[in-house]
Amino acid sequence: MGVRRIGRHLLEHRWRLRRQFPPHVLAAIERAIKAGEAMHSGQVRFVVEGALDGAPLFRDQPARERAVDLFSHLRIWDTAHNNGVLIYLLLADRDVEIVADRGIDAKVGAEGWEKICVEMEKDFRAGSFQSGVIKGIEAVSRLLAAHFPAQGGGRNELPDAPVVI
Repeated sequence: MGVRRIGRHLLEHRWRLRRQFPPHVLAAIERAIKAGEAMHSGQVRFVVEGALDGAPLFRDQPARERAVDLFSHLRIWDTAHNNGVLIYLLLADRDVEIVADRGIDAKVGAEGWEKICVEMEKDFRAGSFQSGVIKGIEAVSRLLAAHFPAQGGGRNELPDAPVVI
């Protein structure tokens, strides 16, 4: 367990999360998810967590493991076509993880998701959080549209609103 990482997480304040993701940014992210889901039958969720605390922090839980936990907790795996995708940002680490259900993951693979994460992280390093998230949602939506195009009258299985932890 790294002392620097613990310090970074303990010093991460909720105000920073609110500053990077104020209500108008969260609304823009929700609109991007809705627009993307009009092009495909997949389900996209975005979760931003300011910092780990308690057991996850002191267990030194990696962002990937935390994302998998949230994927399960938010039941993103429970979609009709196994094509749910979680985009997770751990703000204190500036780490993006994409966890995809088996239906879409088999078609895209880890390399495809990693490319999107790398691009998002570039925008985040430049301080462009809204732009980075929306570009990531658009990239995920293009992949979903290629493999799971919209089927007229499909229902929205998961909420589109971002989750802020």
